[in-house]
Amino acid sequence: MSERSVDYLLIGGGMASAYCAAELRKRGAEGSIMLVGREPEPPYERPPLSKQYLRGLSGRADAYVKPPDWYRENQIELLTSTTVMSLDSAARTAKLQRVGEVGFDKALLATGAMVNILRVDGAQLDGVHYLRAFGNSDSIRDELEGASHVVLIGGSYIGTEVAASLRELGIECSIVMLEQLPLSRVFGDDAGRYFADLLSSKGIGLYGGEELEAFVGQTRIEAVQTKSGKQIPCDAVIVGAGVRPDVMLAQRGGLEVENGVVCDARLQSSVEGIFAAGDCCSFASERFGRLRVEHWDVAMQQGRHVAAAMLGESAPYQVVPYFYSDLSDWAAIEYVGHARNPDRTVLRGNPADGSFSVWYFEEGNLAAVLSVGRSGDLIPARGWIAAAKMPQTARDLLGDVGSDLTVLD
Repeated sequence: MSERSVDYLLIGGGMASAYCAAELRKRGAEGSIMLVGREPEPPYERPPLSKQYLRGLSGRADAYVKPPDWYRENQIELLTSTTVMSLDSAARTAKLQRVGEVGFDKALLATGAMVNILRVDGAQLDGVHYLRAFGNSDSIRDELEGASHVVLIGGSYIGTEVAASLRELGIECSIVMLEQLPLSRVFGDDAGRYFADLLSSKGIGLYGGEELEAFVGQTRIEAVQTKSGKQIPCDAVIVGAGVRPDVMLAQRGGLEVENGVVCDARLQSSVEGIFAAGDCCSFASERFGRLRVEHWDVAMQQGRHVAAAMLGESAPYQVVPYFYSDLSDWAAIEYVGHARNPDRTVLRGNPADGSFSVWYFEEGNLAAVLSVGRSGDLIPARGWIAAAKMPQTARDLLGDVGSDLTVLD
């Protein structure tokens, strides 16, 4: 027998668990809820770590999904700084640090993702940072005092977002990236050229097509060395080399795992009554096939869906993925849908004007749309992506920037 048991065990102290707990109570669930997270903070949003929080424009509490008192008021047992050491899916128990064994009726695995650590010479030097949690952002901010030049490794979201924040703080910085153009790996070359021009115009150095060879220094970082022979002096390095789903607990607990916790269309894992959501969830999407999406909006929506599924709803998770980011106040980036290997793209608008969208097609169907300053284009696009059907009249008008796509069906 377990030392204690709960009706709903939510493993992972991020947005998916917080929104699942809130939705359970909103829908009238009266059972006991335990939310367990490794970090010392209650669940919070991560985007401010590279933006407002890093720049000192917001505090920790501003990023909280719910204030700490909310959990007590809603009879949700919140355990921070607590590691779930093991999961037994057959016995429906979990062993918690300092708490002991806890039995459960239903569980959510929202263990998130882990940053990819670079294994190169000099990786252990002082001044080499990764960004995933509040503590990382605090350490980076401390490093910035007196820093004259910072190098970002990676030309995706972390690299570009942090670079924009550093320039707002008046700090010189450069981005070293494998791809030729920033953000082009996801958004393609048309968008990549726009972001390259934008970042360069703000004084950010770009080293495209460069592979990291080593971090150079004695005890502290002094320069970044690329395989082509370039050496870029710096006072600090921030690595944005992507993440991988944290599936260790699920795998050891007997759940099926493949690029995430394998789930059906309801977000239920291979074991009945155990669900997954957020960065670690690889679910069967009726529209996109098997899909795993790393973004706070998806974690929020999936957390809510799991709550409904825990309470007996059988509807599949059909929300079209949505992504939002910004580079300071220079550009607002929105992306709806999911394009794996687009075979056709259509550019709508002029990137030189800072207002455009890119439409991605796969086998004739609209798969995704990127918007920079054209949010209105996403309104009809979301429905067309979900239905895998876009009217020919809309296709014909994509090149006409002044046309109103929202009136077409």
